[in-house]
Amino acid sequence: MIQKSCGGVPIEVCFSPALIGFLNIKTEAIVVVTDILRASTTMVSALADGATSIIPVALVEQAKFLKQQGFLVVAERGGAKLDFADFGNSAFEFRDGKSKGEKIVFTTTNGTAAINEAKERGTVAIGAFSNLSVLAEWLTNQNKQVIILCSGWENNFCLEDTVFAGALIEKLQSTGKFFINNNDSAHAALDLWNIAKKDILTYINKAQHRLRLQKLGADDVIEFSFTHDTAKVIPVLIENELIDILKPDL
Repeated sequence: MIQKSCGGVPIEVCFSPALIGFLNIKTEAIVVVTDILRASTTMVSALADGATSIIPVALVEQAKFLKQQGFLVVAERGGAKLDFADFGNSAFEFRDGKSKGEKIVFTTTNGTAAINEAKERGTVAIGAFSNLSVLAEWLTNQNKQVIILCSGWENNFCLEDTVFAGALIEKLQSTGKFFINNNDSAHAALDLWNIAKKDILTYINKAQHRLRLQKLGADDVIEFSFTHDTAKVIPVLIENELIDILKPDL
């Protein structure tokens, strides 16, 4: 049951897409999907770089089909770019306007799978350190239950998404409008963030996905992925496309 005694807006954290079905989610809730290393960070960067929208798909076959229809594609599995893809899953792929005016198809190991799970649970927004403050401001104005869904790694817990959840909780609680709703995961995320934020890059060195990316030679984006507020972009899923709702024509 949703706690009401605090008279505020409830926040909960889900450490894995496999667990989201166990939460008590209101139909009007906002589910913030995060995959810091790297899908949510890359999606924010693509929209900031000028992409008109992002089409997240769970399956490689869907991405291949859409590639044949003329769409540009980000495709990654296990951290590595797939051979048919136009882009890898890295924010640094979207820095020079290559995506301007384009709809970009995304399929990734964890992030797009999490979006697929989240879209049946409420309004889906994408969260990263790169859009942390503007996202928190928007969530505050919505006045709706917030579920922070960590994409994790193949349905397992991961540090980087959890510390982002804690950072977002800190921002939301600072407004005085939000409270943690009987949710140990949210308390744990906030505790981890309070430990990690003193030196986030040193802390995240122990994260398993950081080590995976290092082995692939794809860890150049680590520092950027933990840099706050590099983009004023809020991707929200509307009719199966992620749109930046801050664009003036929306």
